[in-house]
Amino acid sequence: MGRTKRILRFILTHPLGSRHPVKSIFHFLLWQAQSSFLPSKFFVKQFISPVRFYARKRLTGVTGNIYTGLHEFNDMAFLLHFLNAEDVFFDVGANVGSYSLLASGVCKCKSISIEPVKSSFDILNLNIKLNKLQDRVLTINSAAGAVKGMITFTTDQDTENHVIAKDEVNASGVINVPVIAIDSLLSGNSPSLIKIDVEGYETEVMKGMANTLNLSVLKAIIIELNGSGERYGYDEIEIHRLLLDKKFIPYTYDPFSRNLTEIASFGNNNTIYCRDVDFINSRLKQAAAIHIMGEEI
Repeated sequence: MGRTKRILRFILTHPLGSRHPVKSIFHFLLWQAQSSFLPSKFFVKQFISPVRFYARKRLTGVTGNIYTGLHEFNDMAFLLHFLNAEDVFFDVGANVGSYSLLASGVCKCKSISIEPVKSSFDILNLNIKLNKLQDRVLTINSAAGAVKGMITFTTDQDTENHVIAKDEVNASGVINVPVIAIDSLLSGNSPSLIKIDVEGYETEVMKGMANTLNLSVLKAIIIELNGSGERYGYDEIEIHRLLLDKKFIPYTYDPFSRNLTEIASFGNNNTIYCRDVDFINSRLKQAAAIHIMGEEI
């Protein structure tokens, strides 16, 4: 019951779910019936046209998209309005690929998708094959960090899988995974947009992308800074200061008006850091409409 209440609260406070509560709750109830009857079965669900994805019970990296169209509405809509076919997108902590599917399946750009957990990585690849995007998406089964090496990762926490901290001595379901630095991916790949969602390990990721941050083509970074870095002894304000030093400014995005609003610092979830805002705004204003939940956005 508690989980159902959390999902309904998510729907009714979601920017699109709150505008279409009957439709969103119907999608939720239908999905609960389907997935409860066949909990291990993969169902193919429509995403933003023409993209589809595989979903099954408790695969929370995609099920929010079933209820509301775009789980992380503001950030996903920013990606859809910003990226063009000539761009490169880095998806760091791709999970099963929602952002990569939008970038390469809808915006038609090249994506490099990094996911350390093998079970999520396998579904990521299934989603890429489902949409015939193998020529646009390079998937890498690794973690991102400061330097090349190996690291221990959880495997049983779905979207909250993370690098094991020193005090997590009794963690279950752990694996060793390779680590790569983002800078190692730059040969022939200069990203315009990077999404980083690594459950508190963002500080180490940033250490491995010093050259990437200096690329003039890199205009925006969507990054989750929610205090999870404390488990590793990191203060996420240092990431904020680093990005400010590189001329990235934090913004929120309203997809309905296509307006960016500057904010003082990062929020509790994803924050969009932008530089060359005039260029970004031009992209946002000129982008084709997204057709979603019966609306054009």
